Amino acid sequence: MQGKVVLVTGGAKRVGAAIVRRLHGAGWRIMLHYRSSQTEARALAAELNLQRAGSVALVQADLLNTAALPALIQQTVQQFGQLDALVNNASSFFPTPVGEINDANWDDLIGSNVKGPLFLAQAAAAELRKTRGCIVSIADIHVDRPMRDHVVYTIGKAGLVAMTRALARDLAPDVRVNAVAPGANVWPDTDSVFDDLTRQRITRTIPLQRVGEPDDLARTIQFLIDDAPYITGQIINVDGGRSVFL
Repeated sequence: MQGKVVLVTGGAKRVGAAIVRRLHGAGWRIMLHYRSSQTEARALAAELNLQRAGSVALVQADLLNTAALPALIQQTVQQFGQLDALVNNASSFFPTPVGEINDANWDDLIGSNVKGPLFLAQAAAAELRKTRGCIVSIADIHVDRPMRDHVVYTIGKAGLVAMTRALARDLAPDVRVNAVAPGANVWPDTDSVFDDLTRQRITRTIPLQRVGEPDDLARTIQFLIDDAPYITGQIINVDGGRSVFL
């Protein structure tokens, strides 16, 4: 994979940073997208560029502004000369109880989870066709088993799953399109939904008896990008078996 180029959205921290680290370790050059996590993005890029000079570049954008998305692809190609993979990692997540849903909730959750990834994939399609590249997005096992009070988030991830399957057909045979679906992975930054008792209860429902780590997702994404030339249109659960328990 030496010299290949991937654009990772929301790559500055948490799962995104794990994806960036793993792909960088496999020899990929990284265009690391961030929206507001400038400090974390710069620190990660500096760390990885010390390991391999010029291997990571930064691009800032609000993915809800779809008019700006073609520029992300243009900047990537200008920086590295090509684009071989797109990882749609950036996502909003928060509860939306029925009766309290508003337009701002809808625009944020649908925009970050399906609209932004779709328009970014559309902008990337021509370059990915040139390299016979691929797209990997992050879905959620709760598309099929909705969490209470997360209706808009669930709709967004369900749209992402449908998008993955539709694009796999429309972009074939040149571009593969897949997704990974985590269960319990990194807990949200806020404790408003997942308090200690809730976390313990969820962990007990995982057959492998542990919450997933960011690198569990990163490993699967690397597999889909590097080692799965005959896989497209698939949603791979990376959940420690939780989806077979629920």
